[in-house]
Amino acid sequence: MARCWTSKLTSLHDCGVVPVAQRQEKIAASIREVVSELMLRRLNDPRIGFASIVNVEVNRDLSMAKVYVSVLGSDEDKAKTMEGFKSAQGLIRSEVSKALGIRYAPEIHFVLDEGIEHSMRVSRLISEIRASENKPEE
Repeated sequence: MARCWTSKLTSLHDCGVVPVAQRQEKIAASIREVVSELMLRRLNDPRIGFASIVNVEVNRDLSMAKVYVSVLGSDEDKAKTMEGFKSAQGLIRSEVSKALGIRYAPEIHFVLDEGIEHSMRVSRLISEIRASENKPEE
């Protein structure tokens, strides 16, 4: 019989060793897929409008997942969207549990990601600087 072992960086999986980081990535990708699908098909909350899932991070013990959400719109729209996600946390967590086939789904926290908006602002500033540099001086 094969001898199974684990270390801090691995977990036991059918007496084979699977790196924890790899399992975290697989679960994060699955959560992203499930949440995106729920947004399209099941979440009828009007507050969750122009939102997209940017990234999902799962902690080492798989007890918590941070879902980074990008929202187009005003600050008020962003706040309403985050409220919508917060009210749907229970449904989303149970659907993640069913989809992943695990008894204890990670606790899901939604985090507003302003990375896309920030990069658009930087791009616009760069374009404005280039345009002002290319203008002939009178």
